Amino acid sequence: MSKVWAAYNRLLESQPLLTKALTSFTGFTVGDILAQCFVEKDGKPFDINRTIRLGSFGLLLHGTTGHYFYGFLDSKLPGTKPVTVATKVAIDQTIWNPIFGLMFFGYLNLVEGKSFQAYKDKINADLATAVMGSWAVWVPAHTINFAFIPPSQRLLYINSIQIGYNIFLSFLANKEVVKDDKKEL
Repeated sequence: MSKVWAAYNRLLESQPLLTKALTSFTGFTVGDILAQCFVEKDGKPFDINRTIRLGSFGLLLHGTTGHYFYGFLDSKLPGTKPVTVATKVAIDQTIWNPIFGLMFFGYLNLVEGKSFQAYKDKINADLATAVMGSWAVWVPAHTINFAFIPPSQRLLYINSIQIGYNIFLSFLANKEVVKDDKKEL
């Protein structure tokens, strides 16, 4: 196991963006597989295309944007003093979290070939749930992250927690939007 860890750290040193993208790909892929196999017991066959969509989100968007966002945050707010950690967590949860939700639902909407109206309906139905649901996980997780995890290892730490959180995101992303056709008077 120490050889795998050493190899990971060498790759992280030589190719940080690629390493973080691949780590996020793994986290989102595993999270969706777990969601489909153990959480959503609805009798539907395993949807490999869904897993590919979620894995590709991790590869193309989560890992790359996380690399730059957390790098930027660390450059502007260096250190691990409690006020610095609290500020980073607040920025992550009040600014990055909703942006992440918009990217997540937008990417899936795009690769599924859905309309812009479907995207707006999904945002109206599920963005608040996604943002508030993340607070239970990410406020304590990022408090540990920003206080104790070395910056180069942050996305790996996030992705290890993200696997469990992705079960929730996968479920939410694949939940049908129930549209109320009643018009307000």
